[in-house]
Amino acid sequence: MASVNKVILVGNCGRDPEVRYAPSGAAICNISIATSSRRKDKNSGESIEDTQWHRVTFYDRLAEIAGEYLKKGRPVYVEGRLKYGKYTDKDGIERNTVDIVATEMQLLGGREGGGGSGGADEMGAGAAPAPRSAAPARSAPASKPPAKASTGFDDMDDDIPF
Repeated sequence: MASVNKVILVGNCGRDPEVRYAPSGAAICNISIATSSRRKDKNSGESIEDTQWHRVTFYDRLAEIAGEYLKKGRPVYVEGRLKYGKYTDKDGIERNTVDIVATEMQLLGGREGGGGSGGADEMGAGAAPAPRSAAPARSAPASKPPAKASTGFDDMDDDIPF
């Protein structure tokens, strides 16, 4: 029987990425992503926001891209798989960890800083920044459409309030 281990997160980057390199030269990037949900308290009726923090690890080329384009507060879409681990802390207590090993990443939101990002928005995993097109603007005015037959509505105002 086949099995599935897949995680999809859409949230905000909680800190700037930390990129390091393994002895083999492979890039490794760690970030944290915050996801939030809202619910109403049954007793008071007020809205309560619940934020979850997720540790995400990128490898190889995806790690380099994440390290270059992700910044704290930036919205991001991440796909990956869960990886469970254990370690013993300094007090001798055994702790469990849950990490997401990312396989896909998509930057979300608008450009930051007004054009200095080099086309990184909406970039998929492993993709290079898209070149900006330098298509010239049309200088010739568009020709008039042919006159239509009168429908009786031609003299009405176009100031519709909706």
